Amino acid sequence: MVKLNKIYTRTGDDGTTGLGTGERRLKSDLRVDAYGTVDEANACIGMARIHTAAGHPAIDAMLSRIQNDLFDLGADLCVPDNGKPLGYEPLRITASQTDRVEKDIDLLNKDLQPLKSFVLNGGTPAAAALHLARTVARRAERIMVALAQDPREHVNREAIKYINRVSDFLFVAARAVNDNGNADVLWVPGKNR
Repeated sequence: MVKLNKIYTRTGDDGTTGLGTGERRLKSDLRVDAYGTVDEANACIGMARIHTAAGHPAIDAMLSRIQNDLFDLGADLCVPDNGKPLGYEPLRITASQTDRVEKDIDLLNKDLQPLKSFVLNGGTPAAAALHLARTVARRAERIMVALAQDPREHVNREAIKYINRVSDFLFVAARAVNDNGNADVLWVPGKNR
């Protein structure tokens, strides 16, 4: 069980933070940026849920599960697999979590209008908030991929797949809350030339 009694510790005043392994890293470190951006995506989903809670209970329940999973993802990223014994089993994103998001995407996507153009961020407040969360999830994915390119670092491959599916889900969910795509705002190439 997590127990947080003291919110400030002053240990980060030097610009570092502690990973789950106990190792100190700069707050600007790519790994810290990755799990910080996952946290930001989670906060954006929380804002979107203000708009989905009443009108879209099934989507809101899916978002609730994703929010919990995103904390799992943050824990996964916070405890890099460096081959050293930890004394505990670290939390890792699993294929079953990715599979569940794919099933949710398929469920929502079956009722959507086919796309005939790219979709602009907007429509209903719920859709706009979900699109914002999607862009933050995509940024988290880019950072995770960059981190995985560093030969000194290890990133769970399933974690990268998972965040990719989350951003896909957020796109489909945004269309679903836009009257299943009927209220999407479509891009008109060269419209304002």
